[in-house]
Amino acid sequence: MPVNNRVQRENSGGSLFLQAERYRGGAEYDRAADLYGKALKAFKRDRDIPSVLDCLLASADTFRAKGDFTRARDCYREGLNLAESLGDRAAEADALTGLGLSLRALGDWRDALAMINRAGRIYSGINDAKGEAFSLWAKAGTYRIKGEPRKAVKTYRAALEKFRKLRDRSGMAYAYCGLGGSSRVAGEFRDSERFYRLANRGFERLKDRFGLAYSFCGLGNARRMAGDYSGALSFFKKAGVLYGKIGDRVSYAYTIWSTGTTFKMQGKMERAVENFKSAAELFRQTKDPRGMIYCILGLGEVDFLTGSDGQARKAFRKALNLADRYGFGTERAYAGRLLRVLEQGKREPLNLP
Repeated sequence: MPVNNRVQRENSGGSLFLQAERYRGGAEYDRAADLYGKALKAFKRDRDIPSVLDCLLASADTFRAKGDFTRARDCYREGLNLAESLGDRAAEADALTGLGLSLRALGDWRDALAMINRAGRIYSGINDAKGEAFSLWAKAGTYRIKGEPRKAVKTYRAALEKFRKLRDRSGMAYAYCGLGGSSRVAGEFRDSERFYRLANRGFERLKDRFGLAYSFCGLGNARRMAGDYSGALSFFKKAGVLYGKIGDRVSYAYTIWSTGTTFKMQGKMERAVENFKSAAELFRQTKDPRGMIYCILGLGEVDFLTGSDGQARKAFRKALNLADRYGFGTERAYAGRLLRVLEQGKREPLNLP
């Protein structure tokens, strides 16, 4: 009887894990997270340590996709400790990369870069080409958040080449998305739209709902930078619908911010404020300081454009101080630019990338 019970529990844990994997593959992250949690309890009860490790990392990936970065961080840390104790170098590198991505989203790009670089060295040491490509992709995004978009573009290109050699279509599509965003921040707007269109086509072939939402939001921002505000809003609506179904609060928040910025450019200030406030609440919930800075700047600019210079100055300085605290170069530059515009008194909206 004890042996049979143990086997049944293992089968139950394994079955729950496979169900969770299917839900995660379909970007149904809430369902996946719930099932991973149940599977993890079963694996721990059975003392199936390798399965516990797999489940921790899968749970962490799911929480990160949902925008729950603190829970993702905690799962990655637990997984990292377990991988180190088991001597599982591949899992150790995976946990380090995921931990870096989570810390990056929480504003700590310095520790994130150190973690991702460490993971890259492990992947190289065990000849894991796909892992090396993934760590390059993660590093590129960290450079973008640090405020080095051109370095990000160069690194995304390197990741793209590795994914291409591996014939990893998903990796290529995500690299194109990264190139799209970094090119936009670098001022290369045509390149940005071209990369997002390549990504969008790739995600359509892969039937990747998360990737489609990501690329729709990017295409919306590309259209916004081209002055096509109605086209931008159409893409943001598509992205928002998908993110709502997926349950990714952070990506949804950036889409709402982009929508608010588009309304601001159209002169629809009440709708802009509504979107900035909605996005700010989601960024507060998910502890995303970079997103908060964008919302503070957006609300401050509406104040400036409607004649409330004192409120605008207060907002721009608050954003500048936050950007300085976290070392966000791009956002620091945006806050400084808006302060200069305020002093000049030229009341025209800025279409920030």
